[in-house]
Amino acid sequence: MTPAPIAVALDAPDLETAAQWAALVTPHVTTVKVGLELYLRYGPDVIASVRGASGVQVFLDLKLHDIPNTVAGAARAVARLRPSILTVHAGGGTAMIRAAVESAPHTKIAAVTILTSLSEADLGRIGIAGPAADAVRRLAVLSVEAGATALVCSPNEVAAVRAEVGEDITLITPGVRPLGADTQDQIRVATPEQALADGADLLVIGRPITGAPDPGAAAAAIAASLRRAS
Repeated sequence: MTPAPIAVALDAPDLETAAQWAALVTPHVTTVKVGLELYLRYGPDVIASVRGASGVQVFLDLKLHDIPNTVAGAARAVARLRPSILTVHAGGGTAMIRAAVESAPHTKIAAVTILTSLSEADLGRIGIAGPAADAVRRLAVLSVEAGATALVCSPNEVAAVRAEVGEDITLITPGVRPLGADTQDQIRVATPEQALADGADLLVIGRPITGAPDPGAAAAAIAASLRRAS
């Protein structure tokens, strides 16, 4: 069976657990995601550990956000690890995004628009003109013009972003929760089926899979539900 378009967030307490989770889910999903905490704790070794022998795609979610020269150096440094996807913050601006794109030509640069943990009130407090859907659309257009080939946005905005940027841009949606799952610190959420129907290409799912007694079975169940819905 074809693996489902899911990136499993390996937010594990240690490298061994992350590698175990990756091995359990890779028959069922296309991608595993390494976040900031795991990467800072174990460094580049984590990429080889979670990739294993399967050759699963690795999504390196570092959300780089700095001056263009610094981001260029950071993107160049991690590009040698061959991640399929590397994230930067869209809020870093055009020159910063372009620096990442040019420094990691064989990696898909994904610009993070507005974090799924932020509410409309939060946006106002940090000085971003809302509503969230408008802010996401503005950042999406800016990022694509700067050369980003992927965007990260919540399920609530994915249909509008798809209409704005067209079919050639990969849309990645965190904040995806199966029915009945705890939303935890995510605010703008949707089910996997709804996110795909609205135009998402890759669903980021973490705790509903990795927090299950059997992460492999949980990944298989969500993958099966997506096949039934397609």
